[in-house]
Amino acid sequence: MCKIKDYEEKYSGYIDLLRETLSKKRFTHSMNVAEMCYELAVKHGGDTEKSYLAGLLHDIKKEETPNAQKSLAVLSDMAVSAEELETPALWHGPAAAYYLKAKLGITDEDILLAVRYHTAGNADMSTLQKIVYLGDLVSADRTYKDIEKYRKSSFDDLDGGMYHALKYSVGETLSKRGLVPPCTISAYNFYTKVYNNKNKEK
Repeated sequence: MCKIKDYEEKYSGYIDLLRETLSKKRFTHSMNVAEMCYELAVKHGGDTEKSYLAGLLHDIKKEETPNAQKSLAVLSDMAVSAEELETPALWHGPAAAYYLKAKLGITDEDILLAVRYHTAGNADMSTLQKIVYLGDLVSADRTYKDIEKYRKSSFDDLDGGMYHALKYSVGETLSKRGLVPPCTISAYNFYTKVYNNKNKEK
């Protein structure tokens, strides 16, 4: 298994691209997410290289203009719902997925879906997709309330981590009177069932 330094060297061109196009804060976050995704992949037997790469590039379009983000999200043709199109904070995921495929030549479907759903979530996500969703939520730069609880649950069990993360995310959205996309509702329902079933077995 490659070490994280090997991936930093292999993908130094992408790292330079992020450094040139993102703010210092967003660049630091991207590097932290890549590292967290790598660590989660090691812990849970995921693909460390794909996890690192998807984590590294997940926010590559985060600081584009809103119009550009929305345009790319629509162009992505990745089942972007009406609720997502009414929520600017969700545009950068599908926008980034489109950019990765159209401009960077990354065609691995699992990587593209991990980037597309890293904020909105989805039901029955792959190991890689769960790692990127959680890696973004619990990266080293995150400081919100109870962050250590979410980090622990992410390392303990990916499905349990997803349940706790989605419960938090949906709660935050509802508190702000935001729209909850169908994929997020499906994700919450799916991982709540998984979490409940696992706890029944204990």
